[in-house]
Amino acid sequence: MASTTGLPLAFGGEVHDDTLLLTEFLGTRTNAMRGLAVRPSAGLGGATVVARRPISVADYRSAATITHDYDEPVLTEGIRSILAVPVVVEGKARAVLYGAHRTGAPIGGRTADAMVASARRLGHELRVRDEVDRRMRLREAHLANFGGGTASTEQIREVHADLRRLAAESPAVADQLRDLADRLAKALSGDTPACAPLTSREVDVLAQVALGCTNAEAAQRLSLKPETVKSYLRSAAAKLGARTRHEAVSKARRSRLLP
Repeated sequence: MASTTGLPLAFGGEVHDDTLLLTEFLGTRTNAMRGLAVRPSAGLGGATVVARRPISVADYRSAATITHDYDEPVLTEGIRSILAVPVVVEGKARAVLYGAHRTGAPIGGRTADAMVASARRLGHELRVRDEVDRRMRLREAHLANFGGGTASTEQIREVHADLRRLAAESPAVADQLRDLADRLAKALSGDTPACAPLTSREVDVLAQVALGCTNAEAAQRLSLKPETVKSYLRSAAAKLGARTRHEAVSKARRSRLLP
């Protein structure tokens, strides 16, 4: 965010049990704010957490719209103009990003827009992290009862396909998500995946087809065009020596590319 906006001072932290904990700093000159716990509605950050919208003050010392609970650490750092932007996930503030000046220069519209864009990107990453955590908990539960038969196997295959779908939607963490999917396929097959010349996108498409998705449904889940899905599927089938989509899925499973 600091790189994008050029702000001389940027900081923030995650919200835990409605309390904001400041842990990340760039451009600070003191440790006055490090580890500061900001209560709901208190100060600029607490107000932002409760309101779930950006809030700014042009002159912190004289601002009448905040509670001034944290004047000592903020003024020790020399902050004057400041903007707080919440990172909202599923209607709840999960973190807050701050940008500030030590002079009376207001936070301009372009800078504010860039901060909001950064908060949205972080919100998306947190949503992905939440989904991965949820899926991994589900994976562990299924693997703990792995001997339970077809239902457990099908559920694990759904988890695998969803991990690859999330990877397609989230370039920043695509490698980690695909690695999790490959580990899941290995756990189900009980062996190391065999070498095959399929690309990640071809496996992504086969994972959706394995769940019974049509080309249009696979395209929607992977944010691709149906024609592109058809092309990937045709390419994967040719590489696997398969004549139909179902045979391609079957051979991909035998090659341990799919669970």
